[in-house]
Amino acid sequence: MRHWRVSTKNFMKGIVFTEFIEMVENQFGIELTDRVITSSDLASGGAYTAVGSYDHREMLSMVTNLSKETNIPVADLSRVFGSYLFERFTSIYPQFFADIDNALDMLARIDDYIHMEVRKLYSDAELPRVLCERLPSGDMRLTYRSARPFADVADGLIRCCIKHFNEPINVTRAENTPDSTHAVFLLTRYAKWDWTL
Repeated sequence: MRHWRVSTKNFMKGIVFTEFIEMVENQFGIELTDRVITSSDLASGGAYTAVGSYDHREMLSMVTNLSKETNIPVADLSRVFGSYLFERFTSIYPQFFADIDNALDMLARIDDYIHMEVRKLYSDAELPRVLCERLPSGDMRLTYRSARPFADVADGLIRCCIKHFNEPINVTRAENTPDSTHAVFLLTRYAKWDWTL
């Protein structure tokens, strides 16, 4: 079992929790969702609002118990949730995508634009750092840093972003701390065969 480092910045916004509960209900059913919430012994009781703030360890507990119920590894569930979140964000925040037509530009604007806009909505939000470096080759090095262990969620978000824009980009996790609070991703373009010739 993965061991999570406890952070002094333990709280995150309720929208992440409400979206997680919705994803579990949609993919695994209400009965399993109820079992996960009950077995997680949550201080909040599992009653979340999008604008509330909750201890991130409640999310870790729910993901761990969902893993036990489904026999799906925690890391895989976290990546699935990251992918689900990206898809939901395209619906909830369409303004973030209005003038973007490729994945690398989208990812590059997370830290200096999207997170700034999120703070306007949730002034107390403790957000991760997402630093993007364009390489001479045209590829990208993306560094994720957070007080919370959600590098796997970031992995899912990145991969879903690439899928959303339908681009030929490989994702390689070049670095990762054991507690998943820091990871480096290399996003490398590859040739996309044109079978219409």
